[in-house]
Amino acid sequence: MKSKNVEADKKVSAMSLAEVRTFIELLAKENPDAKSELNYTSPYTLLVAVVLSAQATDASVNKATDKLFQAASTPSEMVALGEEGVAKYINSIGLWRAKSKNVVALSAQLLEHYNGDVPGERKALEALPGVGRKTANVVLNIAFNQSTMAVDTHIFRLGNRTGLAIGKDVLAVEKALIRRIPKELLRDSHHWLILHGRYICKARKPECWRCPATAVCHYPNKNLAI
Repeated sequence: MKSKNVEADKKVSAMSLAEVRTFIELLAKENPDAKSELNYTSPYTLLVAVVLSAQATDASVNKATDKLFQAASTPSEMVALGEEGVAKYINSIGLWRAKSKNVVALSAQLLEHYNGDVPGERKALEALPGVGRKTANVVLNIAFNQSTMAVDTHIFRLGNRTGLAIGKDVLAVEKALIRRIPKELLRDSHHWLILHGRYICKARKPECWRCPATAVCHYPNKNLAI
């Protein structure tokens, strides 16, 4: 069966470890203060925002949570708001019915098992409704300063397209990135990579002329003309 991902079928060689370091350091120099574009005020509101961001843009989530978090910014307030109450604030984003249910359910579990606090362990996070590996990685990275790598569609594309970390699925790319990126750069690399994939190394047409690391990128069809 022919792959739908044309780029994945092209032979892109893996970067050397020296090239990986250079690539990341160049992104860091270009965007030293990179951070999540989701709005949050606590580990709990971060967790809720990341759960809501599945198949939705950060901008649309921020628009919804601006009012949601005014009404409920703690697990107890979210449970009191209830599924219908949460839905009223988030019905502009994708999968809002399922997300409303999950946000209330995970809030109830935080109250029941963790005294309302967000746990800082992967297994505990992934046991919460609506929380998968990617969401857990984001929360562990941002709220608990752990060197995790949350691979979304942007980072998956970037890893394979550039030769930074080649893998057939998101877990393979995640493990390759963790293995290949220098440890002291790993935690912040999540932000550098996701923003680079979102705004420069775009899905349809990478804007290579804007990329500070194009010299070490292994993508064979660089788009260098404006």
